[in-house]
Amino acid sequence: MIFVATSDGEFDLGGRRVRCALGRGGIVPASEKREGDLASPLGLWPIRRVLYRPDKGPAPTTALPVLPVSPDDGWCDAPGDPAYNRPVRLPYRASAERLWRDDDLYDRIVVLGHNDDPPVAGLGSCIFLHIARPGYAPTEGCVALARADIETLLAAARPGDAVEITP
Repeated sequence: MIFVATSDGEFDLGGRRVRCALGRGGIVPASEKREGDLASPLGLWPIRRVLYRPDKGPAPTTALPVLPVSPDDGWCDAPGDPAYNRPVRLPYRASAERLWRDDDLYDRIVVLGHNDDPPVAGLGSCIFLHIARPGYAPTEGCVALARADIETLLAAARPGDAVEITP
């Protein structure tokens, strides 16, 4: 199945349209995506796996690979580092985004296959589908949905499914 996020803030959740948030910098062709530009990359991004906070509830029901996160989990966003756009343990020697956040945004993280096979330095990292901020405030380049909508997506998703970001 392909789940589609559109630049007008809608997300096709298997035939049902729900609200979503995209990057504060708008959407850009994947070839123009740059680290820190706050833009969401246009394209079809395979769903790699799901990460969740075990202290915020049980593992989600899904056929996708699921892993719990811990307080020392991070994701490298330093273009010059060999672990760029890969999970790391914190503290880490280079810049890395903390996955165990004080807010609820990363209670459920759907890891999307953007710039990961292999990662190209500077073309963007940490492109996830995660829980939306109140009022669906823009993201730093990710796709964000209400938690209930993420749970619905995860229940329907199968290995090989993808999220497409379109104009």
